[in-house]
Amino acid sequence: MSQEPARSEGEEPGSWEELLRSMMGGPAAEEAMRAMRASGMDPEAMSQAAGLPADRNQLMLMISQMQQMLASGGGEPVNWRVAHDLARQAAHAGGDPAVTAAEAQRVREALSVADLWLDTATELDPAGGTQEAWSRADWVERTMPTWKRLSEPVATSVSDALVETIRSQAEQLPPEVQAMAADSGPVQGMLRQLGSAVFGMQVGQAVGALAREAFGPSDTGLPLVENTTAALVPANVTDFAEGLDVPEEEVRLFLAVREVAHARLFAHVPWLRAHLLGIVEAYAREITIDVEAMEEAVRGIDPTNPEELREALSGGVFALEQSPAQQAALVRLETALALVEGWVQEVAGKAVAAHLPQAVALQEMLRRRRATGGPAEHTFATLVGLELRPRRLREAAALWAALGAEYGTAERDALWSHPDLMPSADELDDPSGFVAGRKAARAAEEDVDAALAAMLDGTLASEDTDETDRSDTSDEGDTSDDAGTETGGTGSTGETGDADGRDS
Repeated sequence: MSQEPARSEGEEPGSWEELLRSMMGGPAAEEAMRAMRASGMDPEAMSQAAGLPADRNQLMLMISQMQQMLASGGGEPVNWRVAHDLARQAAHAGGDPAVTAAEAQRVREALSVADLWLDTATELDPAGGTQEAWSRADWVERTMPTWKRLSEPVATSVSDALVETIRSQAEQLPPEVQAMAADSGPVQGMLRQLGSAVFGMQVGQAVGALAREAFGPSDTGLPLVENTTAALVPANVTDFAEGLDVPEEEVRLFLAVREVAHARLFAHVPWLRAHLLGIVEAYAREITIDVEAMEEAVRGIDPTNPEELREALSGGVFALEQSPAQQAALVRLETALALVEGWVQEVAGKAVAAHLPQAVALQEMLRRRRATGGPAEHTFATLVGLELRPRRLREAAALWAALGAEYGTAERDALWSHPDLMPSADELDDPSGFVAGRKAARAAEEDVDAALAAMLDGTLASEDTDETDRSDTSDEGDTSDDAGTETGGTGSTGETGDADGRDS
């Protein structure tokens, strides 16, 4: 039987043991060390292979940082403290100037003017919420609750899959290690904490990067705030305007119209926010992991090596499989987002056409930005595993334009009154066919209404005729009564005759 080598008095524990003690506690770390040595593993060789620092001070600093990161998880699938802090740091990278009073005033004026211009392009009334100027840090703070709602189902699914995979891999190891990887063992708790921290890092980096590019809370097409706030991030507007041969004021007004159009839409279509977020949540909840691919990727990972586990979590080893239900949800989401963005593009374009000389060029710039995979697509891919296809935006905008030309803005906007009235994915591919279909359906409805009106008119006419007939019949009855009276007179005479006869 292998004997645990004894440390001489005063000898410092090795890097690997220090790390295990920091994460698992003294007794569990000692049990893990005994199990590794019993199976022929060399902890110090593993320490060197994992790249742990040989310098004790550096090692203790790394251990302290890891302890803080793991301790702040709170048992959630995503470590939101880590996510929040990293998002703020990423938003501040390169500078996040505070919004000055002058900038805030310019933003509010632009949003107010945008509301006035939109009155001529849509029947939806102003949202009625606040109009604000945000710093990049403000954008992080205000949108983080929605990112939490969207990303937690994914983190839970992947964390569960990783734990199950590591547990199955541990079956090949000595019983002592299997016990650590069991449900109540320290490895599983460490895995979940580490997974929570790594997902917190991913969410924080993605949200922070988006905060440096987003013009307001509606850039992704999703409603990232619950209220009807319309806002712009002046720093990002300025960055976008740089390099364009367009005055910054015109850029600000153009983006303000788009932001206010989003705010109006989400304010006056009460089912839309829950519909969009619900599709994303449904998609995320059904995420499944290709366990065989994961097992192949982590086959050589030591379940007690946190560095290897961290690399596995952040290195894209998870092969996500799309179920038929997820594929259907993805189509619904793409269609719904395209309809939102297409409507905003059509309405905003009409609102600014008479006021901004460079409106067409600005619209084209935004279209290219979206088509090349802008912040929305990258953030969705990172947090939810969704790759949005911006090509559908063009079809959606064409559909809304055709509806407005055929029926006017009032009937165009009335389609938002119920989700059942919205175009399907197939109808979005054929905007002219959808408009023609609605025209035919409208003609059929008008025919039905005309037939019903004629029927009602006929009934009323029939009732008038019946009234006349009853009146005529009544008159005839009166004549019969008169005749009867005359006959009765004759009868009376007859009766008198009979009487006369009986008398005779």
